[in-house]
Amino acid sequence: MLAIRNLHKSFGGNQAVRNLSFELKAGEMLALIGPNGAGKSTCFNLLNGQLKPDRGTVRLDGALISGLKPQRIAEQGLARTFQIAATFASMTVIQNIQMAMAAHHKRVFSFWRPLPHYYYAEAMALLQQLDLQHLADSASSQLAYGDVKRLELGVALASEPRVLLMDEPTAGMATAERRALMRLVQELVRRRGMSVLFTEHSMDVVFECADRVLVMARGELIAQGAVADIRAHPEVQKAYFGSGSSFSGLLRG
Repeated sequence: MLAIRNLHKSFGGNQAVRNLSFELKAGEMLALIGPNGAGKSTCFNLLNGQLKPDRGTVRLDGALISGLKPQRIAEQGLARTFQIAATFASMTVIQNIQMAMAAHHKRVFSFWRPLPHYYYAEAMALLQQLDLQHLADSASSQLAYGDVKRLELGVALASEPRVLLMDEPTAGMATAERRALMRLVQELVRRRGMSVLFTEHSMDVVFECADRVLVMARGELIAQGAVADIRAHPEVQKAYFGSGSSFSGLLRG
């Protein structure tokens, strides 16, 4: 579904991403992990068009998208959530979803037909999938943090993406909230047939939810594979803790 080939990006003398190649399969939950400064955020910014690669290609379902602007990439079927949730605080929960749906369908708003008339039933159906229907008319600014993260997920899903990038989706959430959100994402992946690439610092989330794991360090991909293989990989342990520590202990902790 997503094919990255020989991606490079430098900022002055700093090579943030070097010779990065991997694939995201249809219907897959793929985790991208690595220590701070590994290049994960730069990778995401290259994939969704916020940055242009110095060289290399990104293809979405076979179509070349590298170098396109974010809006064009979104129109091709790639959506993104951010570490710091981005919603319209001045709008209600359902209005956030309606606005996203209207933008996706390129609807022009009319003074004579206010926002509540656009995609109300579709927006409410999506809120039900997110278990937010009881908060539909609540101001987004009044939501608990976990509900804000669910709403941001809903805004991304309103564009009916084939690929969803999730940047630290559980950042700042308690353990129970983290697991509940990611279980919801897994269910939506199965229901919608999406593919998800996510970054995450919480290893319990990674080990419980990922079908495969990619590991970056110093801008390069140093390992990829199943969870069990990554936990035992010596280069991964070294990248996180140095040569004397056990990466697999993170899951038990």
